[in-house]
Amino acid sequence: MNLAYLPSPSQGVWHLGPVPIRAYALCIILGIFVAVWLSQRRWAARGRDPQEIADIAMWAVPFGLLGGRLYHVITDPELYFAPGRRPIEALYVWNGGLGIPGAVALGAFGAWLGCRRRGIKLADFADAVAPGLVLAQGIGRWGNYFNQELYGGPTSLPWKLLIDPAHRPPDSPTVAFYHPTFLYESLWDVGVMALLLWLDRRYRLPRGRLFATYVLAYAAGRVWIEALRIDHANHFLGLRLNDWVSAALIVGSLAYILVTWRRSPGQDAKPDDTDLSDGLSTGTK
Repeated sequence: MNLAYLPSPSQGVWHLGPVPIRAYALCIILGIFVAVWLSQRRWAARGRDPQEIADIAMWAVPFGLLGGRLYHVITDPELYFAPGRRPIEALYVWNGGLGIPGAVALGAFGAWLGCRRRGIKLADFADAVAPGLVLAQGIGRWGNYFNQELYGGPTSLPWKLLIDPAHRPPDSPTVAFYHPTFLYESLWDVGVMALLLWLDRRYRLPRGRLFATYVLAYAAGRVWIEALRIDHANHFLGLRLNDWVSAALIVGSLAYILVTWRRSPGQDAKPDDTDLSDGLSTGTK
């Protein structure tokens, strides 16, 4: 009898009368609130109005959710538009399917609109929210746990994840234990957040480099996590499409970091010459 394993959640949906309360949605909402809270603390630590973060989030979050869903549907169209499929299910966000690259890309566009209205540089906003953003991604991944989706291949490791028969791959219905890739990515995201907070406290980075570091570190994690996943994915030249996206993000973010590496310390000084700390202590340093 296996005693060392992660159990499947007993349920992922609760009903409040006729209204379904879905764990997937709750994880995403919790991640958004935590990201806004941490970003407001960091923004206030540099002497700025924390309400600006909330105002810009009102633009960034809807665009981000739309971008995440569009990325998923565009990269896996056969799940919804192949013969025998139901195209209307492309709108069923509660069943899972939010691509983080699309969410960040279109969310950045929404943030740009919000920053323009407030007269704030997008790079300053991006640096402020980067740690909270990756933490939100780590929290949101627990929604995949409740949906029993996006797990890895079979494993006998002590932290293996038990998947109920209804959610197992059709070609291995008798295999019960799989890699909990949702947990791997969640822990990786927390580590990236800690790295960003440390870098921002320790160094005076040029404007935009902290966000570029987030992109680089997150994409690097997705490379090895994608190698473990066995969920449906389109392939190009032998690799999952997300691997190619991650590779492009790594190259782009690394190029940005290298280009800004030799800038003089004053060229990209932070506004008001203040230190954007992790926001966990009060006051401006």
